[in-house]
Amino acid sequence: MYFAAGGGHRSAAIALADVIRSQGRPWDVELVNLDDLLEPIDLVQKATGVRCFEFYNWALRLGWTYLPSRLLPLTHRMIRILHTRQVELLGEFWRRTSPDLVVSVVPHFGRAIFEGLGASCPKARLVTILTDLADCPPNFWIERQNQHFVCGSAKAVEQARQMGVPEAQIWRVSGMIVHPRFYQPASGRRIERLRRLGLSPELPVALVMFGGYGSNRMTQIVRRLAARATPVQLILMCGHNAGLARRLEKMETPYPKAVVGFTSDVVGYMAVSDVFIGKPGPGSVSEALATGLPVIVERSAGTMVQERYNVDWIEQHGVGVGIPGLRELPAALGHMLRPAVHARLRSNIERLQNRAVFEIPAILEQVLALGAARLSPAGGPGARTSEFRV
Repeated sequence: MYFAAGGGHRSAAIALADVIRSQGRPWDVELVNLDDLLEPIDLVQKATGVRCFEFYNWALRLGWTYLPSRLLPLTHRMIRILHTRQVELLGEFWRRTSPDLVVSVVPHFGRAIFEGLGASCPKARLVTILTDLADCPPNFWIERQNQHFVCGSAKAVEQARQMGVPEAQIWRVSGMIVHPRFYQPASGRRIERLRRLGLSPELPVALVMFGGYGSNRMTQIVRRLAARATPVQLILMCGHNAGLARRLEKMETPYPKAVVGFTSDVVGYMAVSDVFIGKPGPGSVSEALATGLPVIVERSAGTMVQERYNVDWIEQHGVGVGIPGLRELPAALGHMLRPAVHARLRSNIERLQNRAVFEIPAILEQVLALGAARLSPAGGPGARTSEFRV
């Protein structure tokens, strides 16, 4: 289960499904978009003709990251009002599909997912994978209900314990889900690729990325670095935001820049970069770290509430810095690009060893084995089935 707000949830679901299939496990894996299941009760769409998740993505494109946080109480209130209908719609879907296991990478809707599953497939299991480094209570990721939680940090594990989740239902992994392609060795053709992008092999490269929809903050970043003539080239990842790409193309900079629209080869652009600059989203930051890039992220009143701990985590592990505003960006970038500083950050990144996407399938197998004793119609309490619907 994923939804389309932001893009990171869908990316995590696809990455996990790809790894499960590559491992040859005897599971029938289906990716399910929660937005599609709940479309009949999307009040925003009924009122405006625009689906609810698009308003979230619109705020990200404009750089209004403070808006989702301010609207969070209203969001939770609307979810509570529509809870009964959510449970009904989810129950109808699961009665048709009869899953053995539901794996959710969706926040906010955990109670509806659990109750809908319990009403229609009471023997099935529910696993929620936190795609944030920490929970943001109340009613964000961890709910008081009989299910399993996969946590990518010590803080998230402790939060689950404080919520009363039994130890046997808390699973610790080494980080956030990152697609396997980010772990593949670089091609070794960095100079050739930089030249194709119109960049020089002699200057450092900063990759600027704000998720799959870009952000107007990127124009401010370009202005700040250009005004200080910071000796760095830029790769500007605009995603689906074609208007932003056009504006960035027209901007004058003292050093070369490459503007990139939507691409499935983010890892290729990261592989030729030296530093990542962006918002502290767990997906983008984890991808950058998987490719060895130190990160610079903003920590301000505009940082989304669920991403604020990520900045603490980055600094605790010595893999990047949080800055209070873009005014501090040129100095922070200049410091990070000093050879000794950059080498130290890269060394800290190597110690992380995030292998979560490869660890989770084995966890799901254990959860399925727990359920198999209840689901198996014959063979005794220890019997295991050979095929499951996930």
